[in-house]
Amino acid sequence: MNDFTATIQTPGRIAAFANGDQGGNPAGVVLGNTLPAPDEMQRIAADLGYSETVFAAPDKNRWKVRYYSPEDEVPFCGHATIALGAILGENRGAGIYHLDLAEAQISVSTQPSETGWQAALQSPETWSDALDETLLQEILDLFGLTSSDLNPQLPPRLGFAGNRHAILALKSRDTLARMAYDFDAGKTLMERENLITISLLYVETPTLIHARNAFAIGGVVEDPATGAAAAALGGVLVDMNWPGLKGGGHFTIRQGEDMGQPSLLNVEVTGTAGDSVRVSGDARMIEA
Repeated sequence: MNDFTATIQTPGRIAAFANGDQGGNPAGVVLGNTLPAPDEMQRIAADLGYSETVFAAPDKNRWKVRYYSPEDEVPFCGHATIALGAILGENRGAGIYHLDLAEAQISVSTQPSETGWQAALQSPETWSDALDETLLQEILDLFGLTSSDLNPQLPPRLGFAGNRHAILALKSRDTLARMAYDFDAGKTLMERENLITISLLYVETPTLIHARNAFAIGGVVEDPATGAAAAALGGVLVDMNWPGLKGGGHFTIRQGEDMGQPSLLNVEVTGTAGDSVRVSGDARMIEA
């Protein structure tokens, strides 16, 4: 294991939840002996321009961690945590790292893979609730959808795993592929409702789900891979007694394909309502 004694001056650039040597969601990773000031973290995140940049500093046997989008701090980001795991593995070695976030404590484990590093995060505890009817109608209007586009197998839900996510399942993969919305209107709605993403899904099988996630609140139209939303979905499916997840199980999310950035997220749940969710995937280095 390498000693870590100095700040990494150039942020690492990692694509998390990559599909082999393709796709994934880019994140910036900045390690240092201490966390920069909030305005400096915000500046760095804006300069990098990725949907999130993660900042981490050692604190005895734990790590202090903060996440910033180009426009604001966010409480938790899944793909940036996977990226952080890859950088920690590269600099400190494989293992489990315990992270102190702004509002929760989680962990990320990392190990070498054929394409670089594989990491798995253990999310904050989860909860879910039915999506308010008025809010649901606003979201449908935003995306040019109607209630007839929704898949009754998975009713609209509000999911939480460190952040709040609106989750809607669609009947048709083609409808998902045509996802579009007014960015400014979406940002206003998401800020008002404190939604980190609006997640549109297509259920191909009970264990294979296609996802697209609007992230206007962070200044990004769409995320190609969203670990926090995947964890929230895991909590939702457990709460709904989803087929194959009673007593624990796993499913796969395919995301980013409609953006040309194919990503794979593996989600594992205990089957107990409210439990943390494990989300794992591969990470690949991006040349600066």
